[in-house]
Amino acid sequence: MRYNGFTYFIGEGFRNIFKNTKSTVISVITMICTMFLFGIFFAIGVNINSVLEQVQMKQGMEVFIYDETTDEQKEEFENEIKALDGVNTVVYKNKQQALDSMKERMNNKPELLEGYEGENNIFPASFIVTLTNLERSKTIEEDILRIGAKIATTGRSEEVDLEIEESTDHDNLVKNIQSSNETITTLITIVKGVRITIGVIFIILLIISITIISNTIKLTVHARRKEISIMKYVGATNGFIRWPFLVEGIIIGIIAAIITLVIVGLLYDFVIQNIESSTVLQQMGITLLTFIELAKPIAIVYAVLGIGVGIIGSSMSMKKYLEV
Repeated sequence: MRYNGFTYFIGEGFRNIFKNTKSTVISVITMICTMFLFGIFFAIGVNINSVLEQVQMKQGMEVFIYDETTDEQKEEFENEIKALDGVNTVVYKNKQQALDSMKERMNNKPELLEGYEGENNIFPASFIVTLTNLERSKTIEEDILRIGAKIATTGRSEEVDLEIEESTDHDNLVKNIQSSNETITTLITIVKGVRITIGVIFIILLIISITIISNTIKLTVHARRKEISIMKYVGATNGFIRWPFLVEGIIIGIIAAIITLVIVGLLYDFVIQNIESSTVLQQMGITLLTFIELAKPIAIVYAVLGIGVGIIGSSMSMKKYLEV
């Protein structure tokens, strides 16, 4: 009996679609338009988050250390920085690498750095620290200073203490920390702003989608109001009357989701190929997500959106005609 009822609802749902072709086409087109906008903003939002995360991973600080710092101190210092929460990578840059970096910046005037090789190298060694969480930038900077002071004053053992006393009189291994605090603050603000904006847009589009689909399906229900009235007169329950319309809404939502997914996929691949050819992104070392990476989450969003909006739209449309 349950099986017969189920097949009846499915069959009636499909019959309703083909019986009211005009309304079905209007509903599908309406859902495709709204879901297409969803897909565009979803793709933009996910890519913006991905780009910001990539930029974020490259932002951080350069921790300069004193020349007298021993290899043991450097090793301990590096290990303790790596253990900090929010640190992504720690890369050591020796004095020669620091000099080479300066030469690259001043490639038009190499004569300015003549005489700074070997023992005359005045550029300090440093650790390049990148972060996974920019909001912890200030805290990590304070932790690095604390670690530098601890190692400079106590070391790992008495043996290291003797090396420190012989090598340096400084109270901290850290000579200076150079960070992009203004850039980091700006990035944090952008990330929060983008997420809030996309969230608001999603909510607005969801409300618009439900309203439009509800009104579209309402036209179909209104055209069949006599049929609904007759079913109620012969004793059909509200659930029995409602289910074929819910199935109709679900089918329309699934059809619209599949069509929109194909359209968005083709358009996305075309746009991404043109954007990724830009030398700007290549120079920044930033990559955009492929549609294959987006396909699963966007398919889930479309499935939930299509089925959910179809059910809600049908339910709202049926309410008036099912009231006793």
